[in-house]
Amino acid sequence: MRILIVKLSSLGDIIHTLPALHNLKMAYPQAQIDWVTEEVGRELLWGHPYLNRIIVYQRYGWPEKLKKGKWIRAIKEFKAFKHQLGEYHMIFDFQGLLKSAIITFLAKGKEKIGFANGHEGSHIVLTKKFKVDYNQHAVIRYLKLLKLANVPVDLEHIVFPLPFQINSNLGIPSPYIVINPIARWESKMWFQKKWRNLAQRLSVLGYKIVFTGTKKDRNYIHNICHGLSKCINLAGKTSLNTLISLYKKAKLVISIDTGTMHLAAATRTPVIALFGPTAPWRTGPFGKCHTVIYKALPCQPCFKKYCVTKDCLERIEVEEVIEAVRKYQ
Repeated sequence: MRILIVKLSSLGDIIHTLPALHNLKMAYPQAQIDWVTEEVGRELLWGHPYLNRIIVYQRYGWPEKLKKGKWIRAIKEFKAFKHQLGEYHMIFDFQGLLKSAIITFLAKGKEKIGFANGHEGSHIVLTKKFKVDYNQHAVIRYLKLLKLANVPVDLEHIVFPLPFQINSNLGIPSPYIVINPIARWESKMWFQKKWRNLAQRLSVLGYKIVFTGTKKDRNYIHNICHGLSKCINLAGKTSLNTLISLYKKAKLVISIDTGTMHLAAATRTPVIALFGPTAPWRTGPFGKCHTVIYKALPCQPCFKKYCVTKDCLERIEVEEVIEAVRKYQ
């Protein structure tokens, strides 16, 4: 049996799909499972023992080549991508968008399964479509799609099969707390002064504080950590695999709503998540050991990428986060 998973982005969404991958592998242990992802998922999924192939849809790579006039190369790579899709017994579109529908259409398959209430007309290419509740957590939503498609699913024991990770915490002495202060949406971002105040308070409690992010986040985090002896700035110095190991050995992870928050939650290290414009019941850290701080203002969730006041996050005080930390001591 050959199975294709179509889940292109983002990092958090890909992590939410891992339990579905686990259930597919448990139900069909001899099946060859391929996964189509954009560039963002390649690093996380590379070398995953449950996957036969990772097929990369170059959402950013191909347009960039076209802009540079490399038309022939882009067309050849797209043709090679299409050829890789092959034929499948089952194709699961967990994205439910036009871009994933195009891939589902291009792939040959007896059963093309997805959401009847997906977006952008994505349901048109499906042979089996099921309505799901978008107010449920994404992890549950994807597992229920499998169940509706008659794939055996264990909703009582949900497993995140993370790929192989480097067994290292980068030499950081315990106990330490990891902080993820960066998100792509400006509206999700807490405030530098509050992060700095929080880091100072955590230092008094005896913790090392490890800040993570990408290389372009380094200066932002430097401004938070400057002059704080117990702060470590790892922005741009970690891969996703080293982050998995770093999170596993941490006492806690404190984060805003971002992809690495979901990665931390998947390691089963407790996460304290600060939520503003998004809905934690849909995409919060999955599991009972986590804590979400959410003000439930009338305007929440707005799902806006920019906000003038950010009142929902302004109202989250450092003391609230400290109180949440104390619950895990």
